[in-house]
Amino acid sequence: MAKTLEEILAMNPEDAVNELRKKTIEIPAWEDLEKEYNPTKHPVMTDTAYMDIVNEDGNVEKVTRVIEGLQRLAVERMIGLAFGIPVKRIYKPKDGKEQQAASAIESILKQNRIDTVNIDRSRMLFAGCEAATMWFAVEQPNSLYGFPSRLKLRCRHYSQMKGDGIYPLFDADTDDLIALSFYYKRKEEDKDAEYLDVYTAEKHIQYKKAGDNWEKEEQAFSLGKIPAVYCFRPSPIWENLSNLVYEREWAFSRNGNYLRKNSKPVLVAFSDENMLFNQEKDENKEFKAVAQYPQGSELKYITWDQAIENLKFFTNELKQSFFTQLQLPDISYDNMKTTPMSGESRKMLLIDAMLKVTQESGRLLEMFDREINVIKAFLKVMMPGMNESIDSLQVENQIVPFTITDDKDTISNIMNATGGKPILSQREGIAALGWSDDPDETLRQIQEESKTDVFEPTM
Repeated sequence: MAKTLEEILAMNPEDAVNELRKKTIEIPAWEDLEKEYNPTKHPVMTDTAYMDIVNEDGNVEKVTRVIEGLQRLAVERMIGLAFGIPVKRIYKPKDGKEQQAASAIESILKQNRIDTVNIDRSRMLFAGCEAATMWFAVEQPNSLYGFPSRLKLRCRHYSQMKGDGIYPLFDADTDDLIALSFYYKRKEEDKDAEYLDVYTAEKHIQYKKAGDNWEKEEQAFSLGKIPAVYCFRPSPIWENLSNLVYEREWAFSRNGNYLRKNSKPVLVAFSDENMLFNQEKDENKEFKAVAQYPQGSELKYITWDQAIENLKFFTNELKQSFFTQLQLPDISYDNMKTTPMSGESRKMLLIDAMLKVTQESGRLLEMFDREINVIKAFLKVMMPGMNESIDSLQVENQIVPFTITDDKDTISNIMNATGGKPILSQREGIAALGWSDDPDETLRQIQEESKTDVFEPTM
């Protein structure tokens, strides 16, 4: 029977650390994922059966090695499709206090460069299969969030891609995250010190090993939530398609060896009589070379005629199969350049990719929603007396898949369908444009500026 969190924390530090570092979910280790993600670790580079040849005279004959980072490209394509258009947060304040809380949350996220944060941790998730973000406050008086505060919120990412150990502990009955632990090492006085930071909703426990034994320190806090968010996926974004990439690399590499050996032109003499060769002198020692060949003989260069179309077909099919099975578009410059089509047709190319983003967005939106709740918990400490308004504020995160859009065509189509009548109020139009941080205030200013001063004569 699995031990409860209370039972684990009551153990001696050594046993508690061992118990907390047991992974309760199954994800691939980065040591294995990196061999696929990093093209310099692909089999064509590491296979001991495919090594450079050392000749009898000691010269080394290099074999051709062609690598392609399609797994890394798949990660970047997925990031572009999911976050090429930044995540939208839709706030629904019902009064002035909730509007103030909404502005504070948005300011906190922008001060922490949330768009860049989303790109960085999605790379950790799509390539390393897990990502965690820790939010913490530091004592630093400021007015960055629209109100005076003695605290400044910051965030830090953890990923096995960076060498961090992340150990989530879920409730066996509800699957709720009840503890999140981070393992890392630091250099202290020329020695490696090991740390395991454990965060629960009520306290922070730090286990430290600087010598032979683990030591434990506890610190209570009243946040009421684990000040971190965690997300994982069972496999990397390239799924189990690395073999297609490896096969393509082997095809290019082996063909490169054949080309190098056989592409050198051969001078062939067609004659029934013996002919003398290599009688010419250095071009710096004679003005012109004269050669005599038997009548009816022929001398010409012969080059290797290879079946290049078969190789091209094979490698192109491997690449197409890779992207097709991943539901990712091959939108490289060369591919788009050689495929003439209209803008509307290009939109259709991204339908499968948009569906892929929708499939992946579930776990991402869950992480973003939890993150808003964590920030709300900090905001209650930073804005005393606003607890009820902060809790009641509704915030919706929205991932918009990247696509080629033309707002002019969209608006024209809707206007035609409504007989030319307006389709948005002025306030909704300001909010939809997204240029204003406060649509209500912008609308008020526009209305104020449009008023005619009764004391100013009209023309």
